[in-house]
Amino acid sequence: MPAIEETRRDALRTLLAEAEIDALLVTDLLNVRYLTGFTGSNAALLVDARDEAGAEDRTLLCTDGRYLTQSAEQVPDLAVEIDRSSALRLATLAQDAGLRRLGFESQVVTVDQYSALSAHLSDIELRRAGGLVERLREVKDEHEIALLRDACRAADEALAALLAEGGIRRGRTELEVARRLEWLMLEHGADGISFETIVAAGANSAVPHHRPTDAVLATGDFVKLDFGALVRGYHSDMTRTVVLGEPSAWQQEIYDLVARAQAAGRVALSPGAAVADVDAAARAVIAEAGYEELFLHGLGHGVGLQIHEAPGIGANATGTLSSGATVTVEPGVYFAGRGGVRIEDTLVVREPGPELLTLTTKDLVVI
Repeated sequence: MPAIEETRRDALRTLLAEAEIDALLVTDLLNVRYLTGFTGSNAALLVDARDEAGAEDRTLLCTDGRYLTQSAEQVPDLAVEIDRSSALRLATLAQDAGLRRLGFESQVVTVDQYSALSAHLSDIELRRAGGLVERLREVKDEHEIALLRDACRAADEALAALLAEGGIRRGRTELEVARRLEWLMLEHGADGISFETIVAAGANSAVPHHRPTDAVLATGDFVKLDFGALVRGYHSDMTRTVVLGEPSAWQQEIYDLVARAQAAGRVALSPGAAVADVDAAARAVIAEAGYEELFLHGLGHGVGLQIHEAPGIGANATGTLSSGATVTVEPGVYFAGRGGVRIEDTLVVREPGPELLTLTTKDLVVI
């Protein structure tokens, strides 16, 4: 059975054939990792697509001497070139091999990098081929979904541990809570954190991407926690909002509203659904309550090797959901100067319904 990375390269070759490109020069390091398993900080990959027979033998990874051993261990199925100027080396080899149409990742190649390639290539046409690997990455295979489950599990268990030890309490600062939650994710199996943890208390909870400060948690505060764990390169993303002390009437009302909107968004996730319609399903719940202008962002985004990747789910987003896409659903309502609520899950789009990866309760937790 071919390695999962070989299967991905074969799928990419199909896209390259459709685009009439002989080979793709992959320079985005996350895409190199996706296609080979290599995790070094300097690399390029030449994926040959001229014909199926022998294409793997002509596909090359290039990195520098620091990664001689690592590349042999992580990528035993491909030939490896050693050269500090990895992209230039592979482009030159492509030209020497008689390729005529070389695709490049125009979404990441700078003007200077393109100029350097052009200056050294006289007998090969450089073609824009941005986003081809990202099209493949949008649909997760079962290997990726297993890693995403592990990342979500680490985050779930960390929050459970934080609550069990009384880590969210009056008198602690946002920063103290955030750093403790990050450490607990590491203790529960994470390799790192997906992004800087958001802990936002009181009026700060109305700021969608508030950075934690020395603000002290107090009775009556909403406390919004947006965080994720990183496991073998894959991210989780979850938001929960708790309240310190019994919730007031407005807090309960807004929390229940966001919970209903989030449920509507989850239900709308299905293969073939227009992403704008998924956003609309959740947004309509908030609009009917008269708070549409307080829902300040899109409903969600893809999650994988990046914390934000395709597909985007928003009112102006285009396209449809594919089975296997892994996305967030995260509506929020924010009262400036007062407080706000966001509830977010990570889910896999499937038939007959989405698979929920973040399992922490969405009931309002009163501390």
